[in-house]
Amino acid sequence: MATYAARRSAMVKQQIARRGVRDERVLAAMGVVPRESFVPETLGEFAYEDSPLPIEAGQTISQPFIVAAMIEAATIGPGDTVLEVGSGSGYVAALLSRIAARIYAMERHAELTQIARDRLARLGYDNVRIRTGDGTDGWAEAAPFDAILVSAGSPIVPDPLREQLTIGGRLIIPVGDPDIQKLIRITRTGEEAFEEEILGDVSFVPLIGAHGWPEDRATDLLVDTRETAELIAEAAEPLPDLDDPAFGRLFDRFAYARVVLLGEASHGTSEFYRARAAITRRLIEEHGFTIVAVEADWPDATTIDRHVRLKPPARDGEPAFRRFPTWMWRNTDVDAFIGWLREHNAALPPDRRAGFYGLDLYNLNGSIRAVIDYLDRVDPEAARVARERYGCLTPWSSDPATYGRMALSAGYAPCEKAVVGMLRDLIEKHSAYAAADGWDFLDATQNARLVRNAEAYYRAMYYGAADSWNLRDTHMFETLGHLLAAGGPQAKAVVWAHNSHIGDARFTGMGMTRDELNIGQLCRQDFGDEAALIGFGTHDGTVAAASEWDAPMEVKTINPSRPDSYERLAHDSGVDRFLLDLRENRHPDLRRRLLEPRLERFIGVIYRPETERWSHYSEAILPRQFDAFVWFDNTSAVTPLPTRQEVGPEETYPFGL
Repeated sequence: MATYAARRSAMVKQQIARRGVRDERVLAAMGVVPRESFVPETLGEFAYEDSPLPIEAGQTISQPFIVAAMIEAATIGPGDTVLEVGSGSGYVAALLSRIAARIYAMERHAELTQIARDRLARLGYDNVRIRTGDGTDGWAEAAPFDAILVSAGSPIVPDPLREQLTIGGRLIIPVGDPDIQKLIRITRTGEEAFEEEILGDVSFVPLIGAHGWPEDRATDLLVDTRETAELIAEAAEPLPDLDDPAFGRLFDRFAYARVVLLGEASHGTSEFYRARAAITRRLIEEHGFTIVAVEADWPDATTIDRHVRLKPPARDGEPAFRRFPTWMWRNTDVDAFIGWLREHNAALPPDRRAGFYGLDLYNLNGSIRAVIDYLDRVDPEAARVARERYGCLTPWSSDPATYGRMALSAGYAPCEKAVVGMLRDLIEKHSAYAAADGWDFLDATQNARLVRNAEAYYRAMYYGAADSWNLRDTHMFETLGHLLAAGGPQAKAVVWAHNSHIGDARFTGMGMTRDELNIGQLCRQDFGDEAALIGFGTHDGTVAAASEWDAPMEVKTINPSRPDSYERLAHDSGVDRFLLDLRENRHPDLRRRLLEPRLERFIGVIYRPETERWSHYSEAILPRQFDAFVWFDNTSAVTPLPTRQEVGPEETYPFGL
């Protein structure tokens, strides 16, 4: 793991400077103040992630970019006197102490005041005074202030804070509803004159005080939550048993779509796989869907596809899904669906059989091998060229992240030209190659695209999470587009992927704060109403997951959902399993309430219950993220297939080892 200093430097470059913060004093302060010292010790590893973090007393430390943007907006100089309201753990006060001459900080929680005071003293930030009190009253005896920063959302601009500004002083404060506010800059231009600017949308915890929100606001929120849960209970359509044909029929309302995207709140929950299988069976049998595209690597899924479409195994074909996380696709629920799909296809002519395809780009080795194997059959001279070009990547093919580090340090990408050239040559020879076997050509071309995009992906990993994420999801979306194009104008696809991929990213923390896009967003932008986005969720139960990357799978207990989450609203409805139609004009009163942003849980192949608030929750706007939401109150872990399984008859081929 990189040192804290290296991660701090990367944070400044990737999360702050690249988003437009230019003040050198702000960037320098962010580069020296150790954020890990201002969060609980158990969250130190997340200190330089692009997100808020929980701290003591049930409060949060703000996202680094927002902090930097607020300080820059206040245009603070070396001789200034600054007031900070809502000091929390003391992080913002520490940053301000590196820029201004005198810092006064106020916090209403005595516990946080003492913690922050101790931290600041231990780190030697001796130009900060901090006390417990109502921050909406300001700090009159220390006024006037050249700048005031408020780290909590207020319903109005407190008059005492305006009055404590010096002439020319700046007040930066979030103002608006409890969940979403406008960040305001107020500049005092005269004794009674103020100028006001709106800097953008933000979301802060409430500013409690005489000139802010009342202390009993929590009671009002409790009543609102209870009423929303009751509206969910009224709108929820109870789901029958997963094996009941009526389950799939409830989703006929989405059969109009060209692409139906089915999510999952985790990669290791049996009910999500079984539900997607039931819905997909219905769409294939009754509504003409012939493409099942999943969040899996193309070469591995091709092994499955050959099996379900009754094609012979590839020469030197290898069993699928042997890399971490094996349980994500090598589990009994997927195995059952694959068995059904093969049986369904056996009764159909080849041109009407449904296929199983991978959208992801991680299996670099498998794709290189597939391109060369294809060219060995159709064009041996081109195969020789491919071996030469792909030889550039060979030293890193088993650990491509190393290639990304090398390319970054060298200042150029030595293999980019070679892999782009290989794809270009394949496409230019489309007519000659496709005449022999159109599918084999599509497979080879897609593998060449994967190699090209994977090379760029592993380079992007070292420039920022958003860059690599966006490249990966764009690759998956483009792969889906190639599949639909190959199937013709009537082709229709079902996509299986995590909620984080299929829910519209523009209405989650991904798009709202991290500049990330995803397949769901791209499908909506490209297909409009012909894309149906369906999310899944759960309250508690068990899940198959690891504690860290490449670690063994464990069956872990899922924490009950947080009180401030969409999942808790669904749980409090009292309906164990339901479908909630979130499209406009379906349930207007409920939809209006659900439009208020809340937390939503995302569990991937790694689950860390002990840091769940930070590592697995993100803000979202559910009715804009999804067209529908499928709820299972209690869920269970998938059952992985044996890690060593003998190659048996043809029926067991895809998962044989």
